[in-house]
Amino acid sequence: MPKNAPVWIVGVGPLSVEYWKVLTRLDRPVTAIGRGAASANQYADATGEAPHQGGLQSFLAKRPTMPEFAIVATGMEALAHTTLQLLHYGVRRVLVEKPGAMTFEELSAVQALAKSTGAEVTIAYNRRLFSSVLHAKQMILEDGGVQSFNFEFTEWSDRLLAASKAPGVLERCVLGNSSHVIDLAFHLGGEPCQIHCLTAGGFDWHPAAAVFAGTGRSQSDALFSYAANWQAPGRWGAEFNTSNYRFIFRPMEKLQIVRKGSVRVEPVAVDNALDVGFKPGLFVQTQRFLSGDLDDLCSLDEQIRRWPIYEKIAGYDHTPPKPLD
Repeated sequence: MPKNAPVWIVGVGPLSVEYWKVLTRLDRPVTAIGRGAASANQYADATGEAPHQGGLQSFLAKRPTMPEFAIVATGMEALAHTTLQLLHYGVRRVLVEKPGAMTFEELSAVQALAKSTGAEVTIAYNRRLFSSVLHAKQMILEDGGVQSFNFEFTEWSDRLLAASKAPGVLERCVLGNSSHVIDLAFHLGGEPCQIHCLTAGGFDWHPAAAVFAGTGRSQSDALFSYAANWQAPGRWGAEFNTSNYRFIFRPMEKLQIVRKGSVRVEPVAVDNALDVGFKPGLFVQTQRFLSGDLDDLCSLDEQIRRWPIYEKIAGYDHTPPKPLD
């Protein structure tokens, strides 16, 4: 596949424009595929390039040349269906926006098809690739690893309600939005092997819960706790403790530390030029996806393992999955 072969972006909302900016800087041409005229016009205004309209199915019916890479940046309700369409067509390297699906069953169908076709599907959690996170990860490694951590995923309910979402999406908001924070916490602190979850309250648009708290232990033996209250003020944040440092992400784009023997919170200077010039984390995430350097990215299998934990934290009903053969 020639280096200048177009990368497909399915979905032409604001996030797709951000991907276009990154791919253009990487000198990779883009083929964008959207559905309606309104979003297509907004994409064209922002990029100067007209996307294909009418949806992915009609685009594929024209039998376009197979791409090496595709990025799925649709709404949450269409992520799995779009990925399945691409895999059936023959695309073998797909980056799909978090959380990858609406339900565990949808994500399992993607996993099954990816395994049977030899495709590589990666879940896009761009916060893993913040310059602040990459810097902290190296410091954590040098200091012997995380001993304990805590995180908060309080959502601003008024902003969620103001956003235009497809039916059913807000009801799955812990997966569709809050999992950004939870994924980052477990990425740096270790995948949980024990977890105890409590929930309370609820809204018409998110009946499962409005207040969340819990504790657990990661596979690296780090203890953790979390909390969120969507009925009260708060914000996303995470803190990680090692032998000599407390690493603080609040806001998530910034890294601060407290050194052992001190209570002074110090900002840490990092090279964040790419996070300033582009949507934070997106440049490095996309660059690594295209190069095949996926160690810091979320694999489909990892997301399958995490999904029941997210549902337990959220208070969603979940039937334990059957293992794949």
